Amino acid sequence: MTHIGTRMSSIPPVARVKSGETVSFDCLDASNGQVTPATVATSLRTLDIATLDQVNGPIYIEDAQPGDTLQVDILEVSTAEWGWTGILPGFGLLADEFPTPSLKIWDLPAGQDFAWFDKLKGIKIPLRPFAGEMGVALAEKGPHSTIPPYSTGGNIDTKHLTKGTTLYLPIQVEGALYSTGDGHAAQGDGEVCGTAIETPMKTTVRLTVLKDKSHVKTPHFSTPSVSEDPKGYYCTTGVRPDIREAARDAVRHMITVLMVEHDLSREEAYMLCSVAGDLRMHEVVDMPNYVIGMMMPKSIFGHKSV
Repeated sequence: MTHIGTRMSSIPPVARVKSGETVSFDCLDASNGQVTPATVATSLRTLDIATLDQVNGPIYIEDAQPGDTLQVDILEVSTAEWGWTGILPGFGLLADEFPTPSLKIWDLPAGQDFAWFDKLKGIKIPLRPFAGEMGVALAEKGPHSTIPPYSTGGNIDTKHLTKGTTLYLPIQVEGALYSTGDGHAAQGDGEVCGTAIETPMKTTVRLTVLKDKSHVKTPHFSTPSVSEDPKGYYCTTGVRPDIREAARDAVRHMITVLMVEHDLSREEAYMLCSVAGDLRMHEVVDMPNYVIGMMMPKSIFGHKSV
């Protein structure tokens, strides 16, 4: 079952499980089915924003009490054979600079571990599927939109939460009330244009209540490895006294590199930053300025290295 647009403790659970049991979810994409392989860019203007980032659940976990921690072991994640990345008016780090909608439909063949961004230019994206939405209910009375992240999880959009990773969430209400959704086939750190490779998703998790990890107050995760790109990265930076403006500069500079050196349109470059580029904090102590980097993995470029 899907609930749309809100995360709150008053939504009745769709299932009850014991601590340590597994649960499987079959989720629509972040558009709640509004985007299909036949959708065109102009249709993005009429998306019903109130129904974006819907989630499946909630699941009531027996013996879960406020102050406990929910351990979420991610056992399986699979995507549909298609996905989409869009520039939505009003969304994204550079929303004021990209007011016109743009849309890319991706082919995600079963069993393939990459997707072509542009086959003629040799640009392909490794697929590392994960759920952008993973969270439990807030104790504070709602409704609460599912679009932001919260201290109890939600739209945390963390690309490392792939198969084999364990997520820890602080429980604020009886039963925890776990929900998930927003399937991503791939995403860069930051998801700068506001969308990843959005796709319908099937996922299986094991939900375990921990009584001895009450120090968890925000989402934590443990991952077996974080694979760095074997060919290295090309990085642009932003240097500003304001972190957000430094981040915006870093992305702008990468867009310019991709346009000049890889012959991408401005819109294509922005979307590539969102699905493959990692936005990271490089320097935060030498006041008054911060250094934010946009790191692009070189291995995605088959015909030419940055």
